[in-house]
Amino acid sequence: MVSVYDAHAGKLIKEVAARLKEIKEIAPPEWAKFVKTGVHKERPPQQKDWWYIRAAAILRSIYKNGPVGVSKLRSKYGGKQDRECRPEKFRKGSGAIIRKIIQQLEKAELIKHKKTGVHKGRVITPKGTSLLNKAAVKVVGEKS
Repeated sequence: MVSVYDAHAGKLIKEVAARLKEIKEIAPPEWAKFVKTGVHKERPPQQKDWWYIRAAAILRSIYKNGPVGVSKLRSKYGGKQDRECRPEKFRKGSGAIIRKIIQQLEKAELIKHKKTGVHKGRVITPKGTSLLNKAAVKVVGEKS
């Protein structure tokens, strides 16, 4: 049986992003075309469908590392900030973008919030697992 771990990450994320475009609950807000993805970036993303690509990457991260919170995802999507003559320093990614994507994924019932136990955070639902596994089967089948 093919799973998310068998598929190439980049190809899987592109395939999942294409599937997320078909879900009406997941759509970029109006401010998404003007916003940077973190303080370490100088410009907003240049790709038109970057919102769906980020949502697919977050969904895959929750599948692999869940339960996951916003803070851990902010660290994952952060980077080094250029501070001119001073040494570079790591900065976290934008929390607003990640929170909004997580809210949309929860509304689409692809992830849910786990509130009990030692490990709290977002976990993937069976619907989300199914979406990722179907995309993985397609991606692995294409290279054969």
